[in-house]
Amino acid sequence: MNFKFTSTTEKQKSNFLMYDKVPPNRFFYFCTRKQQNSNFFKQFNMKKISVIALVGVGLLLASCNKGKTADTAATAQEQTVAESKGETLAVDTVGSVVNWKAFHKGGMAPRWGTLTVKSGDISVDGGQVSAGNFVIDMNSIKVDPASVTEKDKKPADLETHLKTPDFFDTAKNPTSDFKITSVVDLKEAPKDAVAGANKTVSGNLTLSGKTLNVTFPAKVDVAENSAAIQAKFTVNRADWGLKFGTSEADPAEWMISKDIEIAIDVKAKK
Repeated sequence: MNFKFTSTTEKQKSNFLMYDKVPPNRFFYFCTRKQQNSNFFKQFNMKKISVIALVGVGLLLASCNKGKTADTAATAQEQTVAESKGETLAVDTVGSVVNWKAFHKGGMAPRWGTLTVKSGDISVDGGQVSAGNFVIDMNSIKVDPASVTEKDKKPADLETHLKTPDFFDTAKNPTSDFKITSVVDLKEAPKDAVAGANKTVSGNLTLSGKTLNVTFPAKVDVAENSAAIQAKFTVNRADWGLKFGTSEADPAEWMISKDIEIAIDVKAKK
Protein backbone atom coordinates (compact mmCIF):
# COMPACT_ATOMS: atom_id res chain seq x y z
CA MET A 1 0.00 0.00 0.00
CA ASN A 2 1.34 3.43 -0.91
CA PHE A 3 0.76 6.54 1.23
CA LYS A 4 0.95 10.12 0.20
CA PHE A 5 1.80 12.31 3.18
CA THR A 6 1.04 15.99 3.17
CA SER A 7 2.13 18.22 6.08
CA THR A 8 2.38 15.38 8.52
CA THR A 9 4.96 14.73 11.19
CA GLU A 10 7.20 11.70 11.30
CA LYS A 11 5.24 10.47 14.29
CA GLN A 12 1.96 10.70 12.36
CA LYS A 13 3.55 8.80 9.45
CA SER A 14 4.68 6.08 11.80
CA ASN A 15 1.17 5.76 13.20
CA PHE A 16 -0.39 5.47 9.74
CA LEU A 17 2.11 2.78 8.76
CA MET A 18 1.51 0.87 11.99
CA TYR A 19 -2.25 0.78 11.42
CA ASP A 20 -1.67 -0.40 7.84
CA LYS A 21 0.39 -3.38 9.00
CA VAL A 22 -2.05 -4.56 11.68
CA PRO A 23 -4.45 -7.36 10.61
CA PRO A 24 -8.15 -6.36 10.59
CA ASN A 25 -9.01 -8.36 13.73
CA ARG A 26 -5.99 -6.98 15.57
CA PHE A 27 -6.75 -3.50 14.32
CA PHE A 28 -10.25 -3.73 15.87
CA TYR A 29 -8.73 -4.90 19.17
CA PHE A 30 -6.19 -2.09 19.10
CA CYS A 31 -8.84 0.59 18.58
CA THR A 32 -11.17 -0.93 21.17
CA ARG A 33 -8.37 -1.13 23.72
CA LYS A 34 -7.46 2.47 23.07
CA GLN A 35 -11.07 3.51 23.67
CA GLN A 36 -11.16 1.47 26.89
CA ASN A 37 -7.99 3.16 28.09
CA SER A 38 -9.52 6.52 27.30
CA ASN A 39 -12.67 5.66 29.27
CA PHE A 40 -10.55 4.39 32.15
CA PHE A 41 -8.66 7.65 32.44
CA LYS A 42 -11.90 9.64 32.21
CA GLN A 43 -13.38 7.56 35.02
CA PHE A 44 -10.16 7.88 37.02
CA ASN A 45 -10.18 11.65 36.67
CA MET A 46 -13.85 11.83 37.69
CA LYS A 47 -13.14 9.72 40.76
CA LYS A 48 -10.15 11.91 41.55
CA ILE A 49 -12.31 15.02 41.29
CA SER A 50 -14.99 13.40 43.47
CA VAL A 51 -12.44 12.53 46.15
CA ILE A 52 -11.06 16.05 46.11
CA ALA A 53 -14.59 17.44 46.40
CA LEU A 54 -15.38 15.17 49.34
CA VAL A 55 -12.17 16.17 51.08
CA GLY A 56 -13.05 19.81 50.52
CA VAL A 57 -16.52 19.36 51.99
CA GLY A 58 -15.04 17.51 54.95
CA LEU A 59 -12.60 20.33 55.65
CA LEU A 60 -15.41 22.87 55.37
CA LEU A 61 -17.61 20.96 57.80
CA ALA A 62 -14.72 20.52 60.20
CA SER A 63 -13.99 24.23 60.09
CA CYS A 64 -17.56 25.05 61.08
CA ASN A 65 -16.60 24.36 64.70
CA LYS A 66 -13.41 26.37 64.37
CA GLY A 67 -14.54 29.28 66.55
CA LYS A 68 -16.32 27.35 69.29
CA THR A 69 -14.84 27.63 72.77
CA ALA A 70 -17.66 26.10 74.82
CA ASP A 71 -19.27 22.66 74.83
CA THR A 72 -22.81 22.32 73.52
CA ALA A 73 -25.39 22.14 76.29
CA ALA A 74 -27.61 19.07 76.43
CA THR A 75 -31.19 20.02 75.59
CA ALA A 76 -34.50 18.43 76.52
CA GLN A 77 -38.14 19.34 76.90
CA GLU A 78 -39.19 21.84 79.56
CA GLN A 79 -38.84 20.43 83.09
CA THR A 80 -40.42 21.19 86.47
CA VAL A 81 -38.79 24.23 88.05
CA ALA A 82 -36.93 23.61 91.32
CA GLU A 83 -38.77 24.61 94.46
CA SER A 84 -37.32 27.59 96.27
CA LYS A 85 -36.03 26.59 99.71
CA GLY A 86 -34.02 28.37 102.36
CA GLU A 87 -32.89 31.95 101.96
CA THR A 88 -33.69 33.91 98.83
CA LEU A 89 -31.05 36.33 97.56
CA ALA A 90 -31.81 39.04 95.01
CA VAL A 91 -29.77 39.10 91.82
CA ASP A 92 -27.32 41.98 91.60
CA THR A 93 -28.37 43.39 88.22
CA VAL A 94 -25.38 45.75 88.11
CA GLY A 95 -22.77 43.09 88.81
CA SER A 96 -24.39 40.38 86.66
CA VAL A 97 -24.07 39.99 82.91
CA VAL A 98 -24.76 37.59 80.07
CA ASN A 99 -22.12 37.43 77.33
CA TRP A 100 -22.93 36.04 73.89
CA LYS A 101 -20.93 35.10 70.83
CA ALA A 102 -22.11 34.08 67.36
CA PHE A 103 -20.33 33.12 64.16
CA HIS A 104 -20.57 33.00 60.42
CA LYS A 105 -19.94 29.54 58.95
CA GLY A 106 -16.43 28.25 59.45
CA GLY A 107 -15.94 30.47 62.51
CA MET A 108 -15.51 33.48 60.23
CA ALA A 109 -16.37 37.06 61.30
CA PRO A 110 -17.50 36.26 64.85
CA ARG A 111 -19.67 38.78 66.69
CA TRP A 112 -19.86 39.08 70.44
CA GLY A 113 -21.39 41.31 73.03
CA THR A 114 -23.49 41.49 76.17
CA LEU A 115 -27.03 41.35 77.52
CA THR A 116 -28.29 42.88 80.76
CA VAL A 117 -29.83 40.85 83.57
CA LYS A 118 -33.07 42.63 84.42
CA SER A 119 -34.10 40.80 87.59
CA GLY A 120 -33.94 37.47 89.40
CA ASP A 121 -33.08 35.62 92.58
CA ILE A 122 -31.09 32.64 93.85
CA SER A 123 -32.25 30.43 96.71
CA VAL A 124 -29.69 28.96 99.10
CA ASP A 125 -30.50 26.11 101.47
CA GLY A 126 -27.91 24.47 103.73
CA GLY A 127 -25.03 26.13 101.93
CA GLN A 128 -26.21 24.90 98.50
CA VAL A 129 -28.09 26.61 95.69
CA SER A 130 -31.56 25.05 95.67
CA ALA A 131 -33.30 27.15 93.02
CA GLY A 132 -33.04 30.36 91.08
CA ASN A 133 -34.12 32.35 88.07
CA PHE A 134 -33.14 35.44 86.18
CA VAL A 135 -34.69 37.56 83.46
CA ILE A 136 -32.68 38.93 80.52
CA ASP A 137 -33.52 42.23 78.84
CA MET A 138 -33.27 41.42 75.11
CA ASN A 139 -33.52 45.09 74.15
CA SER A 140 -30.26 45.66 76.03
CA ILE A 141 -28.28 43.60 73.51
CA LYS A 142 -24.92 45.14 72.70
CA VAL A 143 -22.38 44.29 70.00
CA ASP A 144 -18.75 44.79 71.00
CA PRO A 145 -17.14 47.19 68.48
CA ALA A 146 -14.00 45.01 68.58
CA SER A 147 -15.97 42.22 66.86
CA VAL A 148 -16.91 44.42 63.90
CA THR A 149 -13.87 44.73 61.65
CA GLU A 150 -15.62 45.41 58.34
CA LYS A 151 -15.49 49.06 57.28
CA ASP A 152 -19.06 49.02 55.99
CA LYS A 153 -20.51 47.62 59.26
CA LYS A 154 -21.43 49.47 62.43
CA PRO A 155 -22.17 47.90 65.84
CA ALA A 156 -25.30 50.01 66.28
CA ASP A 157 -26.71 48.80 62.96
CA LEU A 158 -26.06 45.18 63.93
CA GLU A 159 -27.76 45.72 67.31
CA THR A 160 -30.81 47.09 65.55
CA HIS A 161 -30.86 44.14 63.16
CA LEU A 162 -30.63 41.61 66.01
CA LYS A 163 -33.78 43.10 67.52
CA THR A 164 -35.82 42.60 64.35
CA PRO A 165 -37.93 39.54 63.40
CA ASP A 166 -34.87 38.32 61.45
CA PHE A 167 -33.46 37.28 64.84
CA PHE A 168 -34.87 37.92 68.33
CA ASP A 169 -37.92 40.07 67.48
CA THR A 170 -37.62 42.01 70.72
CA ALA A 171 -40.84 43.95 70.09
CA LYS A 172 -42.69 40.64 70.46
CA ASN A 173 -40.28 38.99 72.92
CA PRO A 174 -38.65 41.75 75.01
CA THR A 175 -37.24 39.32 77.59
CA SER A 176 -35.70 35.86 77.87
CA ASP A 177 -35.37 33.93 81.10
CA PHE A 178 -33.67 31.02 82.80
CA LYS A 179 -35.21 29.00 85.64
CA ILE A 180 -33.18 26.39 87.49
CA THR A 181 -34.59 22.87 87.58
CA SER A 182 -31.68 21.10 89.32
CA VAL A 183 -28.16 21.61 90.66
CA VAL A 184 -25.97 18.55 91.32
CA ASP A 185 -22.30 17.93 91.99
CA LEU A 186 -20.03 17.74 88.95
CA LYS A 187 -17.64 14.77 89.03
CA GLU A 188 -15.35 15.88 86.22
CA ALA A 189 -15.45 19.15 84.33
CA PRO A 190 -15.21 19.08 80.52
CA LYS A 191 -12.11 20.79 79.11
CA ASP A 192 -14.14 23.72 77.72
CA ALA A 193 -16.14 24.31 80.90
CA VAL A 194 -15.80 27.55 82.81
CA ALA A 195 -12.77 27.57 85.10
CA GLY A 196 -13.52 26.07 88.51
CA ALA A 197 -16.72 24.31 87.39
CA ASN A 198 -18.04 22.26 90.31
CA LYS A 199 -21.74 21.71 89.57
CA THR A 200 -24.03 20.56 86.79
CA VAL A 201 -26.87 23.00 86.39
CA SER A 202 -30.09 22.30 84.50
CA GLY A 203 -32.74 24.88 83.77
CA ASN A 204 -35.49 26.00 81.47
CA LEU A 205 -34.16 28.54 78.97
CA THR A 206 -36.75 30.64 77.17
CA LEU A 207 -35.70 32.38 73.95
CA SER A 208 -38.12 34.08 71.57
CA GLY A 209 -41.08 32.61 73.42
CA LYS A 210 -39.92 28.97 73.25
CA THR A 211 -38.71 27.05 76.31
CA LEU A 212 -36.27 24.13 76.40
CA ASN A 213 -34.32 22.60 79.25
CA VAL A 214 -30.53 22.94 79.00
CA THR A 215 -27.82 21.27 81.09
CA PHE A 216 -24.27 22.55 81.46
CA PRO A 217 -21.28 22.59 83.86
CA ALA A 218 -21.06 25.65 86.10
CA LYS A 219 -19.07 27.18 88.88
CA VAL A 220 -21.41 27.73 91.80
CA ASP A 221 -20.13 29.64 94.82
CA VAL A 222 -22.06 30.17 98.04
CA ALA A 223 -20.82 32.45 100.79
CA GLU A 224 -22.41 34.25 103.69
CA ASN A 225 -25.25 36.39 102.34
CA SER A 226 -24.21 35.86 98.72
CA ALA A 227 -24.17 33.37 95.87
CA ALA A 228 -22.84 33.33 92.32
CA ILE A 229 -23.24 31.18 89.21
CA GLN A 230 -20.79 31.26 86.32
CA ALA A 231 -21.01 29.11 83.20
CA LYS A 232 -20.39 29.02 79.49
CA PHE A 233 -22.08 26.74 76.98
CA THR A 234 -23.21 26.57 73.38
CA VAL A 235 -26.78 26.23 72.13
CA ASN A 236 -28.22 25.60 68.68
CA ARG A 237 -30.37 28.62 67.85
CA ALA A 238 -32.51 26.52 65.49
CA ASP A 239 -33.78 24.54 68.50
CA TRP A 240 -35.57 27.72 69.58
CA GLY A 241 -36.76 28.51 66.06
CA LEU A 242 -34.24 31.31 65.56
CA LYS A 243 -33.30 31.54 61.91
CA PHE A 244 -32.04 34.10 59.43
CA GLY A 245 -33.61 33.07 56.16
CA THR A 246 -36.84 31.67 54.83
CA SER A 247 -35.66 28.04 54.95
CA GLU A 248 -32.62 25.79 55.43
CA ALA A 249 -31.89 26.17 51.72
CA ASP A 250 -31.79 29.97 51.93
CA PRO A 251 -28.16 31.15 51.38
CA ALA A 252 -28.65 33.76 54.11
CA GLU A 253 -29.44 31.02 56.63
CA TRP A 254 -26.57 28.83 55.44
CA MET A 255 -23.97 31.57 55.91
CA ILE A 256 -24.62 31.96 59.64
CA SER A 257 -23.63 29.27 62.12
CA LYS A 258 -26.38 27.85 64.30
CA ASP A 259 -24.06 27.90 67.31
CA ILE A 260 -24.52 30.63 69.90
CA GLU A 261 -22.17 30.73 72.85
CA ILE A 262 -23.68 31.93 76.10
CA ALA A 263 -21.63 32.86 79.14
CA ILE A 264 -23.51 33.75 82.31
CA ASP A 265 -22.12 35.53 85.35
CA VAL A 266 -24.94 35.99 87.83
CA LYS A 267 -24.37 37.31 91.32
CA ALA A 268 -26.91 37.51 94.10
CA LYS A 269 -26.74 39.02 97.55
CA LYS A 270 -28.85 39.68 100.56
